[in-house]
Amino acid sequence: MGFADDAEEKATEIRRAILEHPFITGIGDGSLDVEAFKYYICQDYVYLIEYSRMLALASARAPDLETMGWFAKLLDGTLNVEMDLHRSYCAQFGITTDELESTRPAPTTMAYTNFLLNVAHQGSFGQLAACFLPCQWGYWEIGDHLSRRGKPAHAPLYSQWIDMYTDPEYVALALWARSKADQLAEEAVPSELVRMEGTYLTSFRYEYLFWEMAYRGEQWAV
Repeated sequence: MGFADDAEEKATEIRRAILEHPFITGIGDGSLDVEAFKYYICQDYVYLIEYSRMLALASARAPDLETMGWFAKLLDGTLNVEMDLHRSYCAQFGITTDELESTRPAPTTMAYTNFLLNVAHQGSFGQLAACFLPCQWGYWEIGDHLSRRGKPAHAPLYSQWIDMYTDPEYVALALWARSKADQLAEEAVPSELVRMEGTYLTSFRYEYLFWEMAYRGEQWAV
C-alpha cells in the first residue's frame, strides 16, 4: 500500500463527511441554494489565487526538472486557463470579474490558504506534496461520486461543475499528484512520513471546512 492509499484510509471519516455534506449532496441532486453556490465559487476564486502561489513555490523547490516542469505547467494552466474558465463559469451566474476580484476571503478561506502557503514556504517537499493532494484528488473523488449517482439534468450548471472534475485531463493531473506523493513517501524516513501524514490530514480537514463555510455563508463576526 502506497502513501496515498494509506493516508486515504486514515482519512476515511473526513472523506465520508465531505461526500455526505449537504453542500455536496445538494450539487448532486440539484437542490443546493444557488446563492450558496455563488458564495462558494467566489471564495474558490480567492483560493485559486493563493493556490497558484503555492504551485509557484512548489516549482521553485522541486527536487528535479521533471517535477519542476510539472508544477510550472500546472501553474501556467491555473493562471492562464483555469482562471479564465472560472470567470466564464461565474458569469453564467451573473457574477462579474470585478465582483470576483473584490471578494473578501472568509475566515476559513484565509486559514486554509495560509496553511498551504506556510507548508510551501517552511515544510519539506514531501509535506508540500501531501498538503496538495486532498484538493487535487479530493475534487476528483467528489466529481466521480456525484457522476456515478447521476448528474442533475434540471441543474445544468451543477452538472457542468461535476464534469470539470471527471474530465480525463483533470483525472491525469490528480493521478500524477498521487504518484508524486507516493514516490516522495517511498524515499522518506519514518519521521518524515509522520509529518506528511499529519499535513495531509490537516489539509483534508480544511477541505471539509471549506464546504461547511460555503454552505453556511461564513462571514467575519466583526
